[in-house]
Amino acid sequence: THCISSAASDVYKRQRKYIGSFFLGDIMIRQQQRQQAQNVAMVPTCLIIEDSKFDQLRMTRMINKSVADMQIYVATTLREARILLAENRISMILLDNNLPDGLGADFAIELADLKIFSHIPVVMVSDWPSPFMWEKAATAGVLHVVNKSEFGLDYLMDALRHAKTRQAVLH
Repeated sequence: THCISSAASDVYKRQRKYIGSFFLGDIMIRQQQRQQAQNVAMVPTCLIIEDSKFDQLRMTRMINKSVADMQIYVATTLREARILLAENRISMILLDNNLPDGLGADFAIELADLKIFSHIPVVMVSDWPSPFMWEKAATAGVLHVVNKSEFGLDYLMDALRHAKTRQAVLH
């Protein structure tokens, strides 16, 4: 049982909009509670949504070599990604398109439609970026769409710059 303030309860009731397997109100309350508990400098965080272990390892190694203090979360499905987004403050997302439970491009649109997540820069990293995927990514405001073989440090650092800029605007 969670004890929430009257104001938070009102927000919860007004914002009970269903997304995936979560309610937006639940996510907002969790994030508000975490923000109140954390009055420390923000450590950048990256959520890698990728079902290939090889590509997870490749992206994780690139981040660890390039960004000293970035925390990394890895999800192999969109369901796992939703849980990690609900429980953690995410600075940027590296997103595969073909996942076991859906398309990354559809998930990017879902995030863009939610004010609480729309500020997070997304880089789609896919084996075969199709014109259909490019169109959905553009609709969602995805920062970059990159073939996995071309993904490199420049895309990662650009996403990190966007994350820092957007975080500064939010606070």
